[in-house]
Amino acid sequence: MKATYLNGLILLFSLSLLSSTCSHHDDDDVSPNNNSGQIQQIENQVESGTWRITSFIDSGQDETSDFNGFNFAFQSNGTLIASHNSGSNLTGSWSITDSNSNDDSSDDIDFNIFFNVPDSNNFEDLNDDWDIISHSDNTIQLRDVSGGNGGTDTLTFQRN
Repeated sequence: MKATYLNGLILLFSLSLLSSTCSHHDDDDVSPNNNSGQIQQIENQVESGTWRITSFIDSGQDETSDFNGFNFAFQSNGTLIASHNSGSNLTGSWSITDSNSNDDSSDDIDFNIFFNVPDSNNFEDLNDDWDIISHSDNTIQLRDVSGGNGGTDTLTFQRN
Protein backbone atom coordinates (compact mmCIF):
# COMPACT_ATOMS: atom_id res chain seq x y z
CA MET A 1 0.00 0.00 0.00
CA LYS A 2 2.86 2.36 0.83
CA ALA A 3 4.48 1.59 -2.57
CA THR A 4 1.25 2.40 -4.44
CA TYR A 5 0.90 5.67 -2.51
CA LEU A 6 4.55 6.58 -3.18
CA ASN A 7 4.26 5.72 -6.91
CA GLY A 8 1.11 7.84 -7.15
CA LEU A 9 2.87 10.75 -5.44
CA ILE A 10 5.85 10.48 -7.82
CA LEU A 11 3.50 10.36 -10.83
CA LEU A 12 1.60 13.43 -9.57
CA PHE A 13 4.86 15.30 -8.98
CA SER A 14 6.15 14.35 -12.47
CA LEU A 15 2.96 15.54 -14.17
CA SER A 16 3.05 18.75 -12.16
CA LEU A 17 6.65 19.38 -13.18
CA LEU A 18 5.93 18.56 -16.82
CA SER A 19 2.96 20.91 -17.00
CA SER A 20 4.94 23.78 -15.52
CA THR A 21 7.63 23.47 -18.20
CA CYS A 22 5.02 23.56 -20.97
CA SER A 23 3.23 26.69 -19.88
CA HIS A 24 2.32 29.31 -22.45
CA HIS A 25 3.45 32.90 -22.19
CA ASP A 26 2.08 35.93 -23.99
CA ASP A 27 5.44 36.51 -25.64
CA ASP A 28 5.66 33.02 -27.18
CA ASP A 29 4.27 34.36 -30.47
CA VAL A 30 7.09 36.91 -30.79
CA SER A 31 9.85 35.70 -33.06
CA PRO A 32 13.35 36.07 -31.63
CA ASN A 33 14.29 37.64 -34.98
CA ASN A 34 11.51 40.23 -34.94
CA ASN A 35 13.26 43.40 -36.06
CA SER A 36 10.20 45.67 -36.31
CA GLY A 37 11.42 48.06 -33.59
CA GLN A 38 14.82 48.47 -35.21
CA ILE A 39 13.24 48.86 -38.67
CA GLN A 40 10.98 51.62 -37.34
CA GLN A 41 13.96 53.38 -35.76
CA ILE A 42 15.94 53.32 -39.03
CA GLU A 43 12.92 54.52 -41.02
CA ASN A 44 12.48 57.45 -38.64
CA GLN A 45 16.18 58.31 -38.95
CA VAL A 46 16.31 58.34 -42.76
CA GLU A 47 12.97 60.10 -43.25
CA SER A 48 14.32 63.05 -41.31
CA GLY A 49 16.25 65.54 -43.44
CA THR A 50 18.24 65.06 -46.62
CA TRP A 51 21.24 62.82 -47.13
CA ARG A 52 24.27 62.65 -49.40
CA ILE A 53 26.48 59.75 -50.42
CA THR A 54 29.87 60.17 -48.75
CA SER A 55 31.25 56.81 -49.87
CA PHE A 56 30.36 54.34 -52.59
CA ILE A 57 32.82 51.50 -53.20
CA ASP A 58 31.78 49.20 -56.04
CA SER A 59 33.79 45.94 -55.87
CA GLY A 60 36.89 47.79 -54.67
CA GLN A 61 36.50 50.84 -56.94
CA ASP A 62 35.69 54.20 -55.35
CA GLU A 63 32.75 55.59 -57.34
CA THR A 64 31.64 58.17 -54.76
CA SER A 65 32.17 61.02 -57.24
CA ASP A 66 29.37 59.61 -59.46
CA PHE A 67 26.94 61.02 -56.89
CA ASN A 68 28.57 64.39 -56.13
CA GLY A 69 26.00 67.17 -55.97
CA PHE A 70 23.07 64.84 -55.24
CA ASN A 71 20.90 65.06 -52.12
CA PHE A 72 18.64 62.16 -51.22
CA ALA A 73 15.24 62.50 -49.53
CA PHE A 74 13.70 59.29 -48.17
CA GLN A 75 9.96 59.97 -48.06
CA SER A 76 7.61 58.16 -45.67
CA ASN A 77 5.55 56.83 -48.62
CA GLY A 78 8.55 54.87 -49.94
CA THR A 79 9.57 57.43 -52.56
CA LEU A 80 13.27 58.25 -52.86
CA ILE A 81 14.11 61.57 -54.50
CA ALA A 82 17.65 62.27 -55.67
CA SER A 83 17.93 65.97 -56.44
CA HIS A 84 21.04 67.44 -58.04
CA ASN A 85 22.41 70.90 -57.35
CA SER A 86 21.71 71.70 -61.03
CA GLY A 87 17.98 71.32 -60.39
CA SER A 88 17.41 67.91 -61.98
CA ASN A 89 15.62 65.18 -60.00
CA LEU A 90 15.50 61.42 -60.21
CA THR A 91 12.75 59.52 -58.43
CA GLY A 92 13.05 55.99 -57.13
CA SER A 93 11.81 53.93 -54.23
CA TRP A 94 13.16 52.64 -50.94
CA SER A 95 12.09 50.31 -48.14
CA ILE A 96 13.50 48.50 -45.15
CA THR A 97 12.57 44.86 -44.79
CA ASP A 98 13.23 41.96 -42.46
CA SER A 99 14.91 39.53 -44.84
CA ASN A 100 14.81 35.76 -44.63
CA SER A 101 16.42 35.07 -48.00
CA ASN A 102 19.02 32.37 -48.45
CA ASP A 103 21.86 34.85 -49.04
CA ASP A 104 21.37 36.54 -45.69
CA SER A 105 21.19 35.58 -42.05
CA SER A 106 17.66 35.00 -40.76
CA ASP A 107 17.71 38.13 -38.60
CA ASP A 108 19.00 40.40 -41.37
CA ILE A 109 17.48 43.80 -42.10
CA ASP A 110 17.70 44.95 -45.72
CA PHE A 111 17.73 48.54 -46.95
CA ASN A 112 16.19 48.30 -50.43
CA ILE A 113 16.86 50.96 -53.09
CA PHE A 114 15.45 51.00 -56.62
CA PHE A 115 15.74 53.52 -59.45
CA ASN A 116 14.10 52.61 -62.77
CA VAL A 117 17.10 53.48 -64.94
CA PRO A 118 19.07 51.73 -67.69
CA ASP A 119 22.06 49.56 -66.74
CA SER A 120 24.42 52.26 -68.03
CA ASN A 121 23.12 54.85 -65.51
CA ASN A 122 25.20 55.36 -62.35
CA PHE A 123 22.06 55.05 -60.22
CA GLU A 124 21.61 51.46 -61.37
CA ASP A 125 24.57 50.60 -59.12
CA LEU A 126 22.48 51.66 -56.10
CA ASN A 127 19.65 49.23 -56.94
CA ASP A 128 19.99 46.46 -54.39
CA ASP A 129 18.87 44.95 -51.11
CA TRP A 130 21.69 46.35 -48.97
CA ASP A 131 22.64 44.91 -45.58
CA ILE A 132 22.67 47.55 -42.86
CA ILE A 133 26.11 47.61 -41.24
CA SER A 134 25.41 50.53 -38.89
CA HIS A 135 23.02 53.42 -38.50
CA SER A 136 22.73 56.57 -36.43
CA ASP A 137 20.87 59.85 -36.70
CA ASN A 138 23.56 61.13 -39.07
CA THR A 139 25.09 58.11 -40.86
CA ILE A 140 23.85 54.92 -42.52
CA GLN A 141 26.42 52.36 -43.65
CA LEU A 142 25.32 49.64 -46.08
CA ARG A 143 27.00 46.61 -47.66
CA ASP A 144 26.16 44.18 -50.43
CA VAL A 145 28.02 41.02 -51.38
CA SER A 146 27.35 40.28 -55.03
CA GLY A 147 26.01 36.85 -55.82
CA GLY A 148 27.49 37.01 -59.33
CA ASN A 149 31.12 37.97 -58.95
CA GLY A 150 31.40 37.82 -55.15
CA GLY A 151 32.53 41.46 -55.00
CA THR A 152 31.60 43.57 -52.00
CA ASP A 153 29.99 46.98 -52.41
CA THR A 154 29.69 49.52 -49.61
CA LEU A 155 27.50 52.60 -49.51
CA THR A 156 27.48 55.34 -46.87
CA PHE A 157 24.85 58.07 -46.54
CA GLN A 158 25.37 61.08 -44.26
CA ARG A 159 22.75 63.58 -43.25
CA ASN A 160 23.29 67.07 -44.69
